[in-house]
Amino acid sequence: MCFTKSYFGKTDAQNTQQHKSGFRIDAKLRLQHKSHHISCILRENGRKEFSVDHDTYSKFADHIGKFPCVMVAPDDIAIITSASEERRKFMDYTISQLDAMYLQTLIDYNKLLQHRNSLLKQFSESGVMDESLMEVISTQLVAAGHFIYARRKLFLETFIPGIIALYDSISSHKEKLTITYKSHLESGDFKSLLQKSKSRDMALQRTTQGVHRDDLEFYLKEYPFKSTASQGQRKSLLFALKLAEFEVLLQHNGFPPLLLLDDVFEKLDETRMKNLLLKVCVENNGQVFITDTHCSRLKEALEEIQVPHQIIGL
Repeated sequence: MCFTKSYFGKTDAQNTQQHKSGFRIDAKLRLQHKSHHISCILRENGRKEFSVDHDTYSKFADHIGKFPCVMVAPDDIAIITSASEERRKFMDYTISQLDAMYLQTLIDYNKLLQHRNSLLKQFSESGVMDESLMEVISTQLVAAGHFIYARRKLFLETFIPGIIALYDSISSHKEKLTITYKSHLESGDFKSLLQKSKSRDMALQRTTQGVHRDDLEFYLKEYPFKSTASQGQRKSLLFALKLAEFEVLLQHNGFPPLLLLDDVFEKLDETRMKNLLLKVCVENNGQVFITDTHCSRLKEALEEIQVPHQIIGL
């Protein structure tokens, strides 16, 4: 309802019941004292429709950010442990809810990147390069890349200190965390980088320079976080990342986003769990949904910090 697609499944077909060819999801959301009806339909022919108050979108991207949401799920630990793509995706999810122009430019950049990579592959197969078309695509890619880099850099100037402060709080001020933003565009003009890497790009049949290779590097006491941190420390960093996202959306919109916590308390000690619940349930003035396999433990923790709640068992 907030992102127009599943947080987990890559294709809409994965969200249909077995032996079914489509689905319909309807919801009522109240935002700033006004109710809205949201509908998502996947037709039998594979066409998807998404509407708010019976007004159907021509571009799903126009919906992103209207109903801000932050979700935390176990697989999100990949933001910390996996390749740079997961960290870029996290940055893009957050900034896209704040900046519609960023989202559209990112969509354009990815399309141009695919087109450029296709031309490089065609050259490898045929030995013929359409230089004029390559120049046009590369010029557009450079403009979009510089825009994305500038927005990411500006956003991270305040976002990274927020992550570090939250991690410090969740870990009870015991661990030193540092975060560094890495981008090819730090070292030079994007156009020049593409020109220098042209031979390599042709050999590898893909664009090797650009913001699609950006990364966030995490360090714990000056050591790489992913290789030295415990499971509890990784979970704490994940919460810090997501709570920083929550806070930046709150500050931007003037109201808290919807917060969804899906089975995220496993492998957390009581202190870290209590610190997290204090952040999301006491300091947060919004609506929180929590799924957990240890109902009694969660109930006791919520009662200890005196948070009004409703528990629905399955």
